[in-house]
Amino acid sequence: MRTVHLTDPARTDPWVGGVREVMLTVLYPARSVRGCSRAPQLTPDEAAVFAEYAPHVHPGLPGPGTVDWGAVLTHGYVGAPPLPGRRPVLVYSPGGGDSRTLGTTLAEDLASHGRVVFLVDHPGDASQVELPTGMRTTVLTGPPDPATFRTMVDTRIADLRLVLDRLGDLPLAPVMDPCRIGMYGHSAGGTAAVYTARGDRRVGAVANLEGYLDLYPTPGGFDPPLLLFRTGGFEGAARIESSWASLPGHRALLADANHWAFTDYGSLVARLQTAGLVTATARAALIGTGDPAVTLAEVRRRVGTFFARHLL
Repeated sequence: MRTVHLTDPARTDPWVGGVREVMLTVLYPARSVRGCSRAPQLTPDEAAVFAEYAPHVHPGLPGPGTVDWGAVLTHGYVGAPPLPGRRPVLVYSPGGGDSRTLGTTLAEDLASHGRVVFLVDHPGDASQVELPTGMRTTVLTGPPDPATFRTMVDTRIADLRLVLDRLGDLPLAPVMDPCRIGMYGHSAGGTAAVYTARGDRRVGAVANLEGYLDLYPTPGGFDPPLLLFRTGGFEGAARIESSWASLPGHRALLADANHWAFTDYGSLVARLQTAGLVTATARAALIGTGDPAVTLAEVRRRVGTFFARHLL
């Protein structure tokens, strides 16, 4: 696992002005992890900020001083040397209000099967992003209005295109295959991934995890293979189905699950409920009532199989 900081001098940050900055986490198969330490999901400073924002971004999560969010370790080893080879590349955009770290569980599984996976943070709408220039917190205080949502998605599309443009300049470029690139995203990230891939021949496959596709006219003539994956409990299901209706693609349903089951909340919220820190009602609203182990396995299987089939 490595982190990467990118800047785009050609763009002005729409939320705070100045040069646009983007943070990435990169997960990849390692040759060896000897002498390397496991990375925490959040740095101490990120964990402190997240503790403040979590119950506002996602009502029902425990308040400050209740959970040590910085104690969660990932399975990524910091700076481990990459396993030689030329591997498919996947680029992930998280849901609105979420940081890239909440996509770690699925990304680790995808990387474990021989891919280089980029988790992209979008400063401004992410709950928190620790940049070399300082901590950025979210501008969102609730569900975004239509104008804010459009700004979010437009900014995310430009961020994702920046990542695609810079892949060849990154230290891990020798182990990446630029002819096998996929994109996936959750919620607003799924929206951004689909619109980014529209007309961009560098992208060979896209997985949309419950993102609306009615922000712009339907992406006609959409070329890359498309996975349209939704949950059975999401309150926006009717709008999701309507916005996906005319699109060709493989459709999948995650039963007994709700919107954030696609993210690390799928595991974390169930643990918090067991500890008495999240109510059954809040759990159902966030991730659904299904067994989190079964749900996680199904997400991994569906997304992994899709990219294995289309990024040969």
